[in-house]
Amino acid sequence: MLQKIKHYFKELLFFTLFITIFANGVSLYKAQELNHANLSLQPTKLIDNTLYTPKRDKPLLLHVWATWCPVCKLEADNINRISKYYEVITVAVGSGTDYEIHKYLQEHNLEYRVINDNSNKISNNLNVKVFPTTLIYDKNQKLIFSEVGYTSSFGLFIRMLWVSF
Repeated sequence: MLQKIKHYFKELLFFTLFITIFANGVSLYKAQELNHANLSLQPTKLIDNTLYTPKRDKPLLLHVWATWCPVCKLEADNINRISKYYEVITVAVGSGTDYEIHKYLQEHNLEYRVINDNSNKISNNLNVKVFPTTLIYDKNQKLIFSEVGYTSSFGLFIRMLWVSF
C-alpha cells in the first residue's frame, strides 16, 4: 500500500512539474508579442463612473481580462487579493456594458477597479491577444514583468514586492 502511495505521489509531482514548466513556456512565448513600451495610461473613466489616474510614484499591476474567460474567473480572486495591498487596475475586454461588468463583479465578490475596453483600444495598444494577461510596471512606468495566463497570488505578491524596491 505504501508503495502505491509513493508511486502516485511521484506521478502527481511529475505531472505538476511538467504542467508548470509547460505553462511558463507558453507564457514566455506569448509574452514576446506584448507591447513592451513604457506605460502611457492616461486618466480614464472606470465602470463606476469615477476617473482613475495612475499614480506615478508606485508600481502598477495592469490586468487584462474578460468576463467570458474561464481562466480569468479562476484568477479573479488572486487579482482581488493583491488589489488590497498594491496599485491595481484591470481592463475588461469584450465583456459587455459597464452595468454588466459591475454585476459580474458583485456576483463574484470582486472589488478591483475596472476599465471597460469594449472598443479593444487598450488591449490592442498593449498587443494583448490572450486572456488573462497581467503586466507589472515599476514606478517609472517601465514594464518589468508580464504573465500570459493564470498567475497565483503568491507569484503576484513576489513580483509586486520585487518592483517595489
